[in-house]
Amino acid sequence: MIKYKLICKDCDTTFDSWFSSSKEYERLKKKKFLNCHICNSLSIGKTLMSPSVFKSKINSNTDNEIQKNKETKQIISKYQEFIKKNFEYVGENFTYEVRAAYYKNKNVSKGIYGVATKYDLKELKEEGIETETIPWIKNTNN
Repeated sequence: MIKYKLICKDCDTTFDSWFSSSKEYERLKKKKFLNCHICNSLSIGKTLMSPSVFKSKINSNTDNEIQKNKETKQIISKYQEFIKKNFEYVGENFTYEVRAAYYKNKNVSKGIYGVATKYDLKELKEEGIETETIPWIKNTNN
């Protein structure tokens, strides 16, 4: 097995993917089976990678990483609370509501947020409608 760091040449998204061999990567790329999970582009390439080095002992960096993850989760939670208080949740109707506001030139007094697929977001972008995606985490104590 080999792990490659891939990049979408259209939206500059990077992601990792595993392949059984370098030949398998080339075969899938040639058949156009590799695509970007954000914009669905087939323009995918490999980026520079560093080798994986395993450490036998857990060091203090692990504690620092855990702390950074907790702080990041707290910041995301604050953003989520702000959005919940100041925006209207429209759920699965997000793309419909965005288009309605955009094409009917509605002056919306309160912003909206909701659920949309990557395909829906791509269509909105192609129509010139800008949206933002943020990570959404569930409130758990883990």
